[in-house]
Amino acid sequence: MSVANTSPFTRAPGAHVVVGMSGGVDSSVSAWLLKEQGFRVSGLFMSNWTEDEQGYCSAAEDFQDARRVCEELDIPLHRVDFSREYRERVFARFLADYQAGKTPNPDVLCNREIKFQPFRDYALRLGADLIATGHYARIAQGPQGPELLRAADEDKDQTYFLAAVQRAHLDRVLFPLGELTKPEVRRLATRAGLPVHRKKDSTGICFIGEREFREFLARYLKPDPGIIVDDGGRELGRHQGLMFYTLGQRRGLGIGGTRGAREAPWYVIDKDAARNRLVVSQDARHPRLMSSGLRTAGFNWLAPVPRNGQRLHARIRHRQALQACTVAIDGDDVQVRFSAPQRAVVAGQYCVLYDAGRCLGGGEIAWVASLDASQT
Repeated sequence: MSVANTSPFTRAPGAHVVVGMSGGVDSSVSAWLLKEQGFRVSGLFMSNWTEDEQGYCSAAEDFQDARRVCEELDIPLHRVDFSREYRERVFARFLADYQAGKTPNPDVLCNREIKFQPFRDYALRLGADLIATGHYARIAQGPQGPELLRAADEDKDQTYFLAAVQRAHLDRVLFPLGELTKPEVRRLATRAGLPVHRKKDSTGICFIGEREFREFLARYLKPDPGIIVDDGGRELGRHQGLMFYTLGQRRGLGIGGTRGAREAPWYVIDKDAARNRLVVSQDARHPRLMSSGLRTAGFNWLAPVPRNGQRLHARIRHRQALQACTVAIDGDDVQVRFSAPQRAVVAGQYCVLYDAGRCLGGGEIAWVASLDASQT
């Protein structure tokens, strides 16, 4: 099993690869595969969050796991603190977006602002010819530079999270797991005797961990309670602050049984910021929840720009099935029109475009075309 040739350095005997080691099975197998193929491998563990007053973040445990793996592989492990960069480039934006009523995606920002910027620069200062991570994605060399391709394991494909990385920052990058499935990675970890072969995959983002999200966010943003109304304006209860809710949400609304309403779940269909009202409905496909299209701002292209009207596919969330669409390019913005209406498209998330197996790039969703005529 070999790593795809993405750079002249992959042919050089003993080329130095610095692997981003998270302490998980994916980065560990990546390091093992590269060493098996004759690369000179070093590990680099990033500390991105330093506040852990209640033990929610597993960074300390993850570092020890990464250290044990590197000892098993007999490779050096470096450690670098990017917590300041993370706070300034990711967390501050995360809070500002929630304050503005958006639903941000810090995993996309972390890849763009940390893993493929300061991490890449630090690795090159360590003498790296190449850098590698445990992402499930592939890279091929196109006529205009590196191109991002979907992983062989569609269920684990992580190109959605990588679509905002600048194209130049994908140069000299290897994704050793791009041709593998997760079960194959687990089997390789077991075969190699890696001490993390049974470690569970991490979920969420480090600074939140397994804690109650609403409680965490309230530490940084002042709650602004208001009323919950149905789509007819009838008051149903109280909300704790619009920032704690997102479009399509059905849990944690606290309105339970309502006189005159049928026994069915309630869904968030709108956030009326002007009147600080949370609008809900028992219609899971209410027109306010459904969208015919969207517009992104500052689209990051990882491939040649498609022509206007070209039929492509899009994702508006990780692991969503690819959705047929057409696009219109307007300067740095992209307008996307879906072949079938999409549910719960929210500002702050990312729309990522694909042409067959190639990821064309992505942009933050800035505006949504609701099927509710009164909202357009």
